[in-house]
Amino acid sequence: MTVTLVTGATGQVGRRFVPRLLAQTRAGEQVRVLVRDAARGERFAELGAEVVTGDLRDEDVLGKAVAGADAVVNVAASFRGVPDEEARAVNRDAAVALGRAALVSGVRRFVQVSTGLVYGVGRGRPLTEDDESRPGGAMWGAYPESKAAAERELLALDGEMEVRIARLPFVYGDGDPHLAQSLRWAAHWAATQRLHMGHHADVAQGLLRLLHAPAVRGPVHNIADDAPVTAVELHQVNGAELPADLHTRTDPDPWLGIMSTERIRRDLGFRPLYPTVWSARDAGAL
Repeated sequence: MTVTLVTGATGQVGRRFVPRLLAQTRAGEQVRVLVRDAARGERFAELGAEVVTGDLRDEDVLGKAVAGADAVVNVAASFRGVPDEEARAVNRDAAVALGRAALVSGVRRFVQVSTGLVYGVGRGRPLTEDDESRPGGAMWGAYPESKAAAERELLALDGEMEVRIARLPFVYGDGDPHLAQSLRWAAHWAATQRLHMGHHADVAQGLLRLLHAPAVRGPVHNIADDAPVTAVELHQVNGAELPADLHTRTDPDPWLGIMSTERIRRDLGFRPLYPTVWSARDAGAL
């Protein structure tokens, strides 16, 4: 029996990823999810998952969760509105503890879900996986800082256990309220300021490719769609009125958060099911 453990299964990304993972399981494969609330794990059990209840920050729980697992997909994250200490405790400390527990247990592959925000400031071009993190920029804070630190420490474990990093864009779709929440920032942006996005179906596609591919070129892969969306378009797709002064503002960093997807496209055959937010809208997948 091949076992894949998924953490963060009840979050916005996890709750949409796990059913897609379960739908692709074959005979002899088992999906295990770690949840804090047993009641929230019931829907996954109904779909065929093994459910382990406990907190990611509890080392005893981690040992139980990774026991006998062959692969781990760490989707768990804490961000937006939580204290900085909690963000660091979950995104860095718990992620690294999970990685170490997985290594001790004999896990062969560890997929860490991270964020494109770890790049920090823009580079005047699409960001590539070989770019170092440069702290700073409008979106920098405890969340990307803690994710970047987790990446560094987990990659130090690579060798005995294969570590793969997935850097996500702004994720939306499948009823996720995230798209509407984008106006919290876009309402204060310049008209041409852009946000790189990715539909949940494409995030799941990218994670599944990283989980199953026998080999990859480099441990880090960006996952995103084909066309970053401007502040004007974010208002349009949300059916919101444009701020009166939107076109008078200046974009301070036009390449902030804009990622290259050449590596995952070339190496793993990734092609977005929803290349743009408009194609997702037209398909009724928002």
